[in-house]
Amino acid sequence: MNTHNPLPKSGAPASLRRADNPLPTVLDETVLRSFSFFYYMTMALTITYFPLYFDAKGYSKLQIGALYSIGPLIGIFANLFWGFLSDKYQTVRKLLIVILTCQLLTVVALNGIDSLGWLYALMTLFYFCHMPITPLNDSLILLTVSRTGKSYASFRVFGSLGFASAALLFGFLLRRIGVDYTMWLTATTVGLSLALSFWLKDRAGSGAKMDFSGVRRVIANPRFLCFLAFLFLLSFAHRTNDGFLTLYLRELGADDTLVGWSWMASALSEIPTFLFLSKYGHRYKELPLLMIAGIAYAARFFLISVVDRPEWVIALQLLHSCSFGIFLVTSLRYIQRLVPDEFRATGQAVFAVTWSCIAGLASGVAGGSIYEALGGPIMYRIAALSALLGAAGFFATHLWLRRRGEA
Repeated sequence: MNTHNPLPKSGAPASLRRADNPLPTVLDETVLRSFSFFYYMTMALTITYFPLYFDAKGYSKLQIGALYSIGPLIGIFANLFWGFLSDKYQTVRKLLIVILTCQLLTVVALNGIDSLGWLYALMTLFYFCHMPITPLNDSLILLTVSRTGKSYASFRVFGSLGFASAALLFGFLLRRIGVDYTMWLTATTVGLSLALSFWLKDRAGSGAKMDFSGVRRVIANPRFLCFLAFLFLLSFAHRTNDGFLTLYLRELGADDTLVGWSWMASALSEIPTFLFLSKYGHRYKELPLLMIAGIAYAARFFLISVVDRPEWVIALQLLHSCSFGIFLVTSLRYIQRLVPDEFRATGQAVFAVTWSCIAGLASGVAGGSIYEALGGPIMYRIAALSALLGAAGFFATHLWLRRRGEA
């Protein structure tokens, strides 16, 4: 699943209650929740069924891994480019309309492409339009909740529901009509997102500006650098699973329906964790929580590497709640402690690049190579080892800070 923001819950500041910036209506909130629902349906197709589609086209594991590496690589530039335009023109809605229109045309063009060169070119354009949607959508959500006092989770759960329903329902559908229709289903969900984008409302202050002058100060913080290093180890494990779980399930004999059940289980499992941590997470220290998330990742991926039936993989996907659910919310909360307010946007950008882009690029290339050469079980054990090393790093950092009285 693509980068996110923390789960804030605060009252609407009086400074935002201006006549030219009215409070969101029930309709505005419904449209925003619906947009999140359909956008995450597209994400489910991208993560869950694109690998099956490319596998059916005869591409190798290494080639599919390279395709999945395009997204993180392009995401580094795409997020900065569209974020700059959002700041410059103070709009999210208009950019989403442009982005989704381009994405829809790209998906239609992808249908039936057999040339590897054209496939790489079109997937580059697809990801250039796909990667920035999450931060732009989150920007609107955060501005909305800051004015209404509602929680981020009350909107984000609709994304999880959209992902879960798409993973399951499209699995049933593609089993009947064939995986060749994957791109047409994607065009449908993108088209629905595009239609809803015309109803979205921009909010004053959309798209927080990135303070490029603060990059040096943020990166120069040793604690932040250690955090990023251990974050990368967990992210590498997570992204490896994102890129290759579908193909691994297929090798275990799963059909498209079982693949859908697997992704649905993980998407639904994260909802209660998001809701719990948004309300009670402040009671627990971040580094021990991140250690728990790393251990959960390691256990999940090691067990996936040893089971020989796809049904067991579905059950193990429920550990997504204790791994990704804890990892995402806690990481973002820890960044709020490490990065000064004046460099918050920079810190969030560095986090997103590490978690989504760099780790995604490394897992796509390395994971695809390992899968091709040594097989899926070895790939998952390496992912488990990476997560375990990350957990050990977070725990060691916690012990070191506690000795210094800074934990």
